[in-house]
Amino acid sequence: MTKIGSQKLMGRKRWIAGALLTAAAVAVAVPSAMAQRDPAYEAARAAGQIGEQPDGYLGFVTAPTPDIRNLVTDINIKRKAAYTNGAPAGSTVEQFAFTTACNLIAKTKPGEKYKAPDGSWQTRGADAPIRDSRCI
Repeated sequence: MTKIGSQKLMGRKRWIAGALLTAAAVAVAVPSAMAQRDPAYEAARAAGQIGEQPDGYLGFVTAPTPDIRNLVTDINIKRKAAYTNGAPAGSTVEQFAFTTACNLIAKTKPGEKYKAPDGSWQTRGADAPIRDSRCI
């Protein structure tokens, strides 16, 4: 292996190690943001109006009502704060959000919506959701 190839491999290993640390921290940071679930959130999620995105934030599957837009905006603000406060040293907020997204998409229930790596909205079936190849 060339020196450049070895450096790229080490960089990827560091990124994976950071992602693992981030995943462990997710268990602490995200529940506080997710504790904000209310009946309107659950109803919008069950109706397929909103879903998880690969960037760690909720997205609109269909055109939102003003109430749904406000609800999702509020949740996303709380998620951003959790990612900002919870990102471990050596990891960016975006890396932390991405790793969290991997876990949130994996935890979707059958019938819930999530965004696949190709940008299409998918409905979770009985099988595992389609996730980014970097998800662990």
